[in-house]
Amino acid sequence: MAAAYYFYKTLTRFFTPLGPSFQWYAGISGKHKESMDQRWGIYPQGLSRVNLKKPRIWIHAASVGEVGVSGAIVEELTAIAKEFEIVLSTTTETGHAWAKIKLPPDIPLIYAPLDIPSVVEKALVFIQPDLIVFVETEIWPNWVCSARERNIKIILVNGRVSGRSIKKYLKIKSLMGETLKSFDGLNMIHREDADRMILMGALEEKIRIHGNAKFDGLTRKDEKSEREAMARIYSIHEKDLVFVAGSTREGEEELILKAYGEMLQTHPSLKLLMAPRHVERSSEVVQKVKSAGFSHRLRSGFGGKNDDPNARVVIIDIIGELASVYGLGAFSFCGGSLVPKGGQNILEAAAWGKPVFYGPHMDDFKEAMDLIEEAVGQAFLVNSWKALAEKALTYLQNPDLSRSHGEKARAAVLKNNGAARKYALEIINTCYSSL
Repeated sequence: MAAAYYFYKTLTRFFTPLGPSFQWYAGISGKHKESMDQRWGIYPQGLSRVNLKKPRIWIHAASVGEVGVSGAIVEELTAIAKEFEIVLSTTTETGHAWAKIKLPPDIPLIYAPLDIPSVVEKALVFIQPDLIVFVETEIWPNWVCSARERNIKIILVNGRVSGRSIKKYLKIKSLMGETLKSFDGLNMIHREDADRMILMGALEEKIRIHGNAKFDGLTRKDEKSEREAMARIYSIHEKDLVFVAGSTREGEEELILKAYGEMLQTHPSLKLLMAPRHVERSSEVVQKVKSAGFSHRLRSGFGGKNDDPNARVVIIDIIGELASVYGLGAFSFCGGSLVPKGGQNILEAAAWGKPVFYGPHMDDFKEAMDLIEEAVGQAFLVNSWKALAEKALTYLQNPDLSRSHGEKARAAVLKNNGAARKYALEIINTCYSSL
């Protein structure tokens, strides 16, 4: 056992006695009861493994983005082979809620164990996986090394290491290197991600490059019906102009509202649908909308006593609809990019064939940005709220240009499908090689 991992394992053991206190608090407060129990390795008996002849694959997707990737991979997995069980875990409650919408109902959903030796041991004994699949950048030393000690196969899929995160990982390179040695396969999105993984201590022979599974699943089976359903829910009529601002972050809503106010000068009927990245911030966003002088309605309050269908701004305070809501927009903006938060996945919006604006801070989604810019240059890049307003107005005044740029971006997204199937094949090959 390497010194760095021994130190980490010893340090995390000290958190073990805290478990009962957290569970007691969750029990009496009623908050996070289900997630708290499971994060400390206590799972419902109905999840215990019964059919030992059928391989069990445990997929871990931290939050909403990783769940979306998992959904595309699971769809390919079940299309190729059906003689296995899948269990999916998330870290966040928003990810858990999205998984209930995104994944087939027969797939058990759980919360991931905390990376404490006794907790991950308890979880591994209970779940009994033949293979653990970590999605994107989920690298937990105790979980990984404990699984390896039990001869459980482990792979990473849709792996990515951003320019921001590599600096942090290199500070604990010896710990990361020891952990990465336990993986059977490291399946990365891009060559750049693979090179960073090697810098962290990964063995090159374990690395494969398969592209980004986030491209998969962006095409709709019935796009027209999906848009019409959203239009009915949001009281949007065929000729209404809509601006969708998705996954906005703190410090960004004020900028969007300024841009929106500017747009209203020439397009007074324009509606704004705004979805904060973290729905628990919705009350804060409400205050910002009020301060800007706009009427509002909450998505969770549609049809309620105080609901105002004619409000200018709709705040989307529920999980699961944003990807479909983008289809209502004449144009969209993806948040976390006008403020330094690494950006957000612009491909969901681009797949609808409409302009999708983003700011300069796209560090975590550089590949997606490069793909769009290869198609339309920097037509969608905005460096300020003023630029957002100006470019949006340009497209509103030039519908042919809007249509052309939107369709070019959409085509760029769709031609990059196929990575999810490659990851599914890696999972199947690794799983059956262990039996």
